[in-house]
Amino acid sequence: MKFNWGTGIILAFIGFIGFILYFIITMCTDNRFEHELVTEDYYGVELKYQDAIDKLNNAKNLEENISYIKTSEGLTIVFPERLDYKKITGKVFLYRPSNKRLDFDTAISLSTSNLLIPDKRLVDGRWNITVDWQYNGHSYLFKESIHY
Repeated sequence: MKFNWGTGIILAFIGFIGFILYFIITMCTDNRFEHELVTEDYYGVELKYQDAIDKLNNAKNLEENISYIKTSEGLTIVFPERLDYKKITGKVFLYRPSNKRLDFDTAISLSTSNLLIPDKRLVDGRWNITVDWQYNGHSYLFKESIHY
């Protein structure tokens, strides 16, 4: 058999196709390369995005917005002092971008104007915190990326 340009090009194509197939099979079967969306119901969340924008605008119009403090007991979420904490309802969602299994949410139940998220529920690193809360019929949203 004579080796010429045509044979070389065919062998190059076969090698390239083999590499691509190897790459695709490795990416699909290896557990290190998990394919996760940010949320399970991605499209349903997108349909409600205007509500989130309205809530963020309501929160911007407050004289004092939510803040947070890292303490030795955990993460303390501080609600505005001038509001009656007994009328505040909603939930806090903590999203861990690097590990879906660490995500959790908790209902807002206040005995003071502060909400404590215990240290044992949080591991060091980046968290996205979302506080979706209501007060006197108005909805507010606080979103922040924090490093704990």
